[in-house]
Amino acid sequence: MKKTVFAPVLFASALALSACGGAADDGSADDAMMEDTMADEMANSEAEMPGTIVDVAVGNDDFSTLVAAVTAADLAGTLSGDGPFTVFAPTNAAFAALPDGVVDNLVANDTETLGSILTYHVVAGEVNAETLIAAITDAGDAGYDVATVNGGTLTATLVDGAVILTDAAGGTATVTATDVDASNGVIHVIDTVLMPA
Repeated sequence: MKKTVFAPVLFASALALSACGGAADDGSADDAMMEDTMADEMANSEAEMPGTIVDVAVGNDDFSTLVAAVTAADLAGTLSGDGPFTVFAPTNAAFAALPDGVVDNLVANDTETLGSILTYHVVAGEVNAETLIAAITDAGDAGYDVATVNGGTLTATLVDGAVILTDAAGGTATVTATDVDASNGVIHVIDTVLMPA
């Protein structure tokens, strides 16, 4: 993608340099123009790069509850680290479906349990949708076991073309959006908060 984006800039720069080539005997004007072009390309490249998983979540209003929970559980630094990580991210609606007061109580009084719940949604390594679906297909009807960073397991299955995650308590979540890129991994959006054992 970057080659496609930058090719016209490089081509235009090459034309500009060849047109200006005779204007300066010592080449300093050419060097300055090339440095400016390279600086512009680097700035454009940085602007197009997604942020970390936390940055991407902060930038999406549907994840405000998740961001508050991650912050309360002191996981923002970890999820902003090198990774890569795969995060099955519950939306605000998923958190709202929990019994009244559960999220507030966890955030205010039980950040250890909150951290365990949140890390149950995180997988070490980057697993895109294509890879996950292939693993589910290879595993057959029993489903594919996904090891999470909290030490628990999710079972991933395909139901009518949708990826369904089953947690340790037998609850299920549907993956509603996939492959949201971040600089340190990928986010898949889910419609239910999953619970570890």
